Amino acid sequence: MTSEGADAAGTGRFTLDTRLSGALGGRTAQAVERAFGYRTVGDLLGHYPRRYALRGELTALASLPLDENVTIVAEVLEVRVREMRQRRGSILEAKISDGTGILTLTFFNQKWRENDLRPGRRGIFAGKVGDYRGARQLAHPDYELFDDSAPIAADAAAAKRWAEAPIPIYPATGTLASWQLAKAIALLLDGLGDLDDPVPDAVRQARSLLDQRRALEAIHRPEAEADWKSARRTLRFTEAFVLQAALLLRRAELRAHTTTARHPSVGGLLERFDASLHFSLTADQQEVGAEIADDLEHPVPMNRLVQGEVGSGKTVVALRAMLAVADSGGQSALLAPTEVLAAQHLRSIARLLGPELSASVVPTLLTGQLPAADRRKALLRAAAGQSRIVVGTHALIGDAVSFADLGLVVVDEQHRFGVEQREALRLKGQHPPHVLVLTATPIPRTVAMTVFGDLDVSTIRELPAGRAGIESHVVPLADRPGWRPRVWERLAEEVELGRQGFVVCPAIEARVAEDDGEAPDGEAEADAAVPAASVASVLAELEEHPRFTDKRVAPLHGRMSADEKEATMRAFAAGEIDVLVATTVIEVGVDVPNASAMVVVDADRFGVSQLHQLRGRVGRGSVPGLCLLVTSAEAGSLARQRVEAVAATLDGFELARVDLELRQEGDVLGAVQSGGRSSLKLLRVARDGDVIADAREVAAEVLAADPGLGRHAALAAEVRRRLDAEASGYLSKG
Repeated sequence: MTSEGADAAGTGRFTLDTRLSGALGGRTAQAVERAFGYRTVGDLLGHYPRRYALRGELTALASLPLDENVTIVAEVLEVRVREMRQRRGSILEAKISDGTGILTLTFFNQKWRENDLRPGRRGIFAGKVGDYRGARQLAHPDYELFDDSAPIAADAAAAKRWAEAPIPIYPATGTLASWQLAKAIALLLDGLGDLDDPVPDAVRQARSLLDQRRALEAIHRPEAEADWKSARRTLRFTEAFVLQAALLLRRAELRAHTTTARHPSVGGLLERFDASLHFSLTADQQEVGAEIADDLEHPVPMNRLVQGEVGSGKTVVALRAMLAVADSGGQSALLAPTEVLAAQHLRSIARLLGPELSASVVPTLLTGQLPAADRRKALLRAAAGQSRIVVGTHALIGDAVSFADLGLVVVDEQHRFGVEQREALRLKGQHPPHVLVLTATPIPRTVAMTVFGDLDVSTIRELPAGRAGIESHVVPLADRPGWRPRVWERLAEEVELGRQGFVVCPAIEARVAEDDGEAPDGEAEADAAVPAASVASVLAELEEHPRFTDKRVAPLHGRMSADEKEATMRAFAAGEIDVLVATTVIEVGVDVPNASAMVVVDADRFGVSQLHQLRGRVGRGSVPGLCLLVTSAEAGSLARQRVEAVAATLDGFELARVDLELRQEGDVLGAVQSGGRSSLKLLRVARDGDVIADAREVAAEVLAADPGLGRHAALAAEVRRRLDAEASGYLSKG
């Protein structure tokens, strides 16, 4: 910490909005921002300890994972210095122990540390775990040794408090150790002024919560275990309360606008479409359709999420809403995350409408990689109102895109978009358009409250009749390495029956991740040292396999141009390709009823919901589906459990529940979905459903009595901080 920061601590009081550069000094503030993105005092005080150690406690060294940064508590056993043989200089080696395991600390040309690291001394050590000749070691670790003497030996009570005070261990980086963060946070606490509490006094007292100032002190500088536990309970509720208030405020703001009510006309496009359908809508589709129709007929903008099982018919429900808007003279924009999915949506819509209705609606594709002439034609159709349904990717958001009367925005796979993108599209309407969000990832109630708390939620569980179903099997190569050839034999058998198949890989080439699909759920446990199976390697393997010499096998991945991807998908849909070796670009929206087999290679590198989505590409017609989940994960590992969970059930809602349990303390929102660092601090939707529900109820009561939060200034400030800090990334789910 610089003298600049020290002076600030001594001369004034910090607020939560004080810049770290003014509180800690520029150098320290820059290090913190580089490591964690924090810029204010409130940001860093929200960096809570991940666990607490005791001075008498030791850490289980035998279980330390290789190649990971760790912070441990241990005791020095012995220290020795030896001269290097190959070049000038010395190596200092210190052995530390937890009483059962031994870890070696290695320092080059730092003989002076012998004075620090004396046998019997205990401390906190941090570094990356390495391996040298079969033994665990930390090379050049950071450390902080405990003071040899307790406070005033004559004061037994003080000595006992010192010995038993929990030591916060913070999430740290290679450049910022836990104790460095502790010192910076202590400085902030020393200079922090009084805080107005965002949680009303009556609410806090009814739940026996601490005030915010005491909670921050107790979580960062606890004197006993009970202190940090009480602080965590307080701050967990506060986090849930502020989040729910932010979501409910956003919901209220959206409902304060007026828009054009959209009514289908008698004998119009929607009626003609319903009459042309060669299948009956499921009960769930009818119910959700009625909810959407009711929303559209009111002058308050609809803001509804439709969650539905893979293959449950969400596209038909969305298309009926778009036709109702078209009946009233309006247009709809369907925003899809990838070019492949946008093109697939257009084909599905055109097929469902048929030639006559398509001529009236003129569904149009608008993506970034369209040829210039096609793009100009699409832009003119949208601007003139000739096209009532415009399907596209992020290109829809561009300044050049305008609509004659945008009445409905449909967002597919909402978690792939930021709120800024959706807002840019929303602003293209003369009046705020209705918004319909689709997701094929089933959402447990607590997640819906936390992520989609400003949306009305509808659910389609029922699958259309006539689906043949899917059989799923785990292929455990760690236990049965000889089974891999049988995987390709089984795929060949399906193709020889006149069917088609997918092989899904986590990478395009060795060590090159997919750049057009969604990343895994943020928790894949694959060893980075082992290259992921790739499209290139699997293609080569199939080319050499005798059963595939006469098969038509083609790649599909995010590095291909839009035209190449579109041509490949059209050929596959037409039956001109037998096997598609692809990345996750085929995760959603691909609908080829003749596709019966899917092989997911390195299935443990994908998350539960992603595997469920991928599997949904087969078994979509009368042909039974087969899904082989190939994994090298060891039995009993979390990665293997995920794969086995997917194989055990086709129920996406059950898988969503299992996924929450498997993630345990993980953040189910994750950096992937939020588009950045996870924003949940202490709150865990897998565990804290009761807290979230309680906080939402309280937030609703507060806002009902004080809609503008004029009488709750501290809560309004916390909501503003959250919205500013997130840059809308987290609340983009709304």
